[in-house]
Amino acid sequence: MNARAAAVLVVLLVALGGGALLYKRQESGRRPADVGELGQPVIRNLKVADIAAIRITAPGSALTLQRKDTGWTIAEREGFPADPAKVRQFVLDAIELKVGQTLPIGEKDRPRLNLDSASEIQITFNAADGKTLASLLVGKKYFKREPDNPGKAPGDGRYVMLPSDTGTALVVSNSLAQASTRTADWIDRTAFQVEKVKSLELRYPDGSGWRIARAADNADWKLAGARPGDKLDVSKANAASYSLSLLELADVAPKGAVDTGLEQPTLIRASTLDGLAYEIKVGRLQGDNYYVSFEQSGELRRDGGDKDRAERLKKIEERLPRERLLSEHVLLIPKSRLEDTLKKRDELLEKKPAAAAKK
Repeated sequence: MNARAAAVLVVLLVALGGGALLYKRQESGRRPADVGELGQPVIRNLKVADIAAIRITAPGSALTLQRKDTGWTIAEREGFPADPAKVRQFVLDAIELKVGQTLPIGEKDRPRLNLDSASEIQITFNAADGKTLASLLVGKKYFKREPDNPGKAPGDGRYVMLPSDTGTALVVSNSLAQASTRTADWIDRTAFQVEKVKSLELRYPDGSGWRIARAADNADWKLAGARPGDKLDVSKANAASYSLSLLELADVAPKGAVDTGLEQPTLIRASTLDGLAYEIKVGRLQGDNYYVSFEQSGELRRDGGDKDRAERLKKIEERLPRERLLSEHVLLIPKSRLEDTLKKRDELLEKKPAAAAKK
């Protein structure tokens, strides 16, 4: 190669290198500073301590989590407590999101990934002064291999987008299942517990019902007003009383909920061997859940000084503040948890043997 050719080659290499550098700078200028490269955080500079509220919106619904002195609460349920473990994990998941893949998309592509206004979920983290700390748009679940039922499958990740760059979809490895506007997804499901029942009475709105009672924990149940031939099925009586210790929350009804059926409820009255009393109102079914409200009264019996008794009293005392809180709200309790208690009187009796067939 002669000197002239070598010089021309050097000039071309310099020109190409400069052009590539210029192109890279131009592309970098077009991308917002908060769009990370692969493996980098999706949301930058977000700190747990700075977050005072989380706003989650979806088409036709919204939910607001607010941090109070007593902990995280749900604004749409008049300050009912959110499950702190769920809130903390959600915040940590958001902070730890990493860019797994980037996809340039146009306006027409956004509906396909549920990243359009008709289907996207928007999450906004706010400071105590109301200032927005960070926002994230959440789209459809990402699957490495398409499952038979995408709606129920957990997903291998999620398509997300930053509001500052609506031309780039990001794939993250967390499916963000908690990104929901359903209050039921944010509450602690622990309900009030009626344990060691001493007497249990059920009254339907038409006045019919029944009452059972026992003298001690291991004593036999007695059916009040038993008629000749009536024989209480002990297993059903046990189930009717024991079910009240296994109640759980499906959700908390919004304030001012109408058509709950609690104006003319089925009434459950239960007293316990520990000295507590509960009056439980059961309204109408909403889907698979009953509207329920209750009042608690009585005082704990503190007689007996054995260790087991002391530990039991301690556990009851620890849960009483939550039960007082629950009594201020209309609850939704799964139908399956109340079925054994809401049986008709005849259903509590042992079945009489069928009459022998006539020959």
